[in-house]
Amino acid sequence: MFYQAVMERLSDASARGLAEAVSRAVGDGALTGGSKLPPVRSVATELQLSPSTVNAAWQLLRRAGTIRTDGRRGTVVATPGAGGPGRYRAALRRTSGFGLDLSTGVPDPALLPSLPDLHGLSPAPSSYLDEPVLPELGALLRERWPYPAERLAIFDGAMDAVDHVATALLRLGDVALVENPCFPPLLDLLDTLGVRVAGVATDAHGMLPDRLAAALARRPTAVFLQPRALNPTGASWSPSRAASLAAVLADNPQVYVVEDDSAGELSSGPPLSVGTHIPRQTVHVRSFSKSHGPDLRLAALSGPATVLDPILERRLLGQGWTSRLLQHLLLTLLTAPASIAAVAAARDEYARRRRLITSGLAAAGITLPPGEGLNLWLPVADEQAALLSLASAGIGAAAGTAFAFGAGSAPHLRVTVGLVATGHAEVADRLATAARAAGQSIPR
Repeated sequence: MFYQAVMERLSDASARGLAEAVSRAVGDGALTGGSKLPPVRSVATELQLSPSTVNAAWQLLRRAGTIRTDGRRGTVVATPGAGGPGRYRAALRRTSGFGLDLSTGVPDPALLPSLPDLHGLSPAPSSYLDEPVLPELGALLRERWPYPAERLAIFDGAMDAVDHVATALLRLGDVALVENPCFPPLLDLLDTLGVRVAGVATDAHGMLPDRLAAALARRPTAVFLQPRALNPTGASWSPSRAASLAAVLADNPQVYVVEDDSAGELSSGPPLSVGTHIPRQTVHVRSFSKSHGPDLRLAALSGPATVLDPILERRLLGQGWTSRLLQHLLLTLLTAPASIAAVAAARDEYARRRRLITSGLAAAGITLPPGEGLNLWLPVADEQAALLSLASAGIGAAAGTAFAFGAGSAPHLRVTVGLVATGHAEVADRLATAARAAGQSIPR
């Protein structure tokens, strides 16, 4: 049925022509929602097209919402009106309603600094012609940046900044390298852009330089990295790891590096960036959501003028700039003694909570590599059995399949231990039990 429906409507043997033929077949009702599409190579053989042409057509259809990936079922025709969230938000929705929900990856509201009195916060009436970055905030950020920034901008959160950069740098069919495991919204974003994603293995210090070197043979346009508290594993670079990654990338000057330092001031280590070594290739994003409040929706971004200037010029045609009122609020939070002390206390408390949980797991025979931040990457014998075990105890966690991808990925759960304020021994015991549910023991 698929081939007949498409061939009747196929008049152009290009990726766009194939995408339009499938789209017309869906619109005409010849292909219905939920129908499974044949494998790419089968389509290529049957229609006498190259596999790359079919892949490109599928990417166009995904971007349009005409088809979607449905787990083990493969690629299917999307059901009208069932667009919904990406894989990450969909996974989180499935874990809602628990007494202790450790699936979210969000900071504890009780550990956020108090906002100052908003009265008189804006120093003067603003103008459309004012600088997009509040000068005092820009100067403070430059002092604290890991390397001299050629251009500095403020965006509405880290993913807003990454979205703008990815959209500017990447084109349909480009290759991007990401950490494996990595932050699922990034995968959703790249999928929406029609970008082919390849995962690069990590350890307790982030992406492995030798694996990165091998992956560069795929001729990527960009590499996406998290320097500190990698979500989900908690891995943070050492200075030597940053230098090693930069050395590999320096031999590939056509490849851009996009760093998402979402942990920010909740990380105990110093800010690191490959931009210290290869500034012309580096875009560095620093988020303040986890440390100072998700509703601030603020992140700072630096990069070479050749990358940022076109993005900022394009932005002037739309939003223009991020609220300078919010920027002034961030400046106050970054300089007020009470806010500085509150963020430092939160950093210590998150580290304490993580240490108590990992110690409890170690006592149960599950030793995890060092890390920091809000989350743990818990190895489990069986993902679904582990989720069910935790659910029976009223605890939610995020399925690891949303974060790790590729053949041979071991099952894990992402557990936001930063939200465990009390009862750490009991939670650690529940996690250990879940890790061994329906399978063999986890190696020590």
